[in-house]
Order: sequence, then C-alpha cells, then structure tokens
Amino acid sequence: MKNFIIRTITSVFFVAVIVTSFLNPQAMTTLFCIVTGMTIWEYCSLVNDRPFISINRFICTISGIYLFLAMMGYNSGLTPATVFIPYLVSIIYLMVAELYMKAKDPINNWAYTMLSQLYIALPLSLLNVLAFRSNGYNIQYSYLAPLSVFVFLWINDAGAYCVGSLLGRHKLFPRISPGKSWEGSIGGGLLVMAAAVLVWYLTEQYGVNDLGLSAAEWAGLGLVIVVFGTWGDLIESLFKRTLGIKDSGKILPGHGGMLDRFDSTLMAVPAAVVYLYTLTLI
Repeated sequence: MKNFIIRTITSVFFVAVIVTSFLNPQAMTTLFCIVTGMTIWEYCSLVNDRPFISINRFICTISGIYLFLAMMGYNSGLTPATVFIPYLVSIIYLMVAELYMKAKDPINNWAYTMLSQLYIALPLSLLNVLAFRSNGYNIQYSYLAPLSVFVFLWINDAGAYCVGSLLGRHKLFPRISPGKSWEGSIGGGLLVMAAAVLVWYLTEQYGVNDLGLSAAEWAGLGLVIVVFGTWGDLIESLFKRTLGIKDSGKILPGHGGMLDRFDSTLMAVPAAVVYLYTLTLI
C-alpha cells in the first residue's frame, strides 16, 4: 500500500511537470535538457559497471545536451545548420580518444558511447521537430504534437495495465517482459486510438488542430505511438536484462530511474516524427 501511494504521488508530479513544461518553449527546453542529461548520465553509469567497459560519461552527457539545444535552435529558426558542428566534433573526439586510452575492449567502448547518442540523445532531441513547425511563412511553437505523444503513452500504459490485469491470458513477450499480455496491449491500443479521435474532435471544435490531421490520421498517430512505445519498453527491458538489473536507477520513487520512465518515449518520438512527415509526402 505504501509503495502504491509513493508511485501515485510520483506519477501525478511527473505528469504535472511534463504537461506544464510543454505550455512554454523555454520551460520545455529547460526540462528536457535536464531529462536528456540525467538519462545519459544514468545510462553511462550503468554500462561503466560492465567488465572492461569505460566510456566518458561527462562528454557523452554534455554532447547529448548540446544536441538537444542545437536541434531546438535549428528547428526554431534561431540558429543555422552550422550549430551542429561542435556536436560532430565531440563525436569525432569520442571516437579518436579510444586510440590513446589503451582500453581492453575499445570496440565495445565505441559501441556503448555511440548508443548513448543514438538511443537517448537523438530521440529526445527530436521532440523539437514535433514542437517547432513551419506554417509556410514562419516557424511557430506548438505543444500539441509532443504533448500528444506523452498523453497517448500514459493512456496506453494505464489501459494496458487495467485490461491486462482483467483479461490477460496470452503473454506478449515472455522472454523479456513476462508481465505484458496481448490482451493488455490491444486494449491499451484501442483506448489510445479512441483518445486520439477525441483529440481530433476537440482540436477541431476549438480551432487548435495545427497539425491539420483528420480523425483517421490522428488514430493512426495513436497506433504508431502505441506500437513503438511498446517496443521502446521492451528494448529497455532487454537492456536491463542484459545488464542483470531490475531498475535503471532510484531517482524516481516507486518508478526506478530515468530510463525506466522514458523508455517508451525513446522509440515513440522518432516514430511520430517519421509518421507525421510521411503524411506530408502523401
């Protein structure tokens, strides 16, 4: 009971912070710079505990934060594309530095170093692609797309848990996550698609559907987020099983670490970006 109360309080606080941050571009940038830095730092700490692995936690973290800021600057129109040059320099440094470290396993050091950027820094940075959109004349900030990703993921988690607890019989991926069921995943997905259609209706009613999506396209976005969010959860579970740990950290009472909290997001955000840009090409 005590753990349930702690989890509930943490969840309410977490949701409130995320929702509030998206109402202001400066708040969003500040929060997710912190999230990016803390998540990469946590990841680096975990992999550095593996035998013969030693990656530069400080530079990986600073590079990830810089990528987020660079993506924000470029997508908001504040900076030219040259803003990415320092980031590329940091990646080159992280590769070349291994030549002089005399590590026992430099290949794995390179792999884990690049994974910190590909798995964490890049997906979180793509939130800026969702948040800053051009209307043909100028670039405007909109909370609708990035906030929808998080809301749909939360609805999916709640729906999958409730339906799975009541009806779950067939395991979705027992080798990696024995608690997930096909019934729960399908129930969560249907609930998200219904919520997506409701979002379409409300945004049309109040004239704030700046994505210009139809009801079917909103439902499609919800489905994409559910599928890739579930894969993101499973990928992080595989990562933890490989490391032999239960939680990625203890920073969020009752919820584990930063990777535990943002695992679904790391796959859902890139998938949402691809989906929305694909619609513009059709």
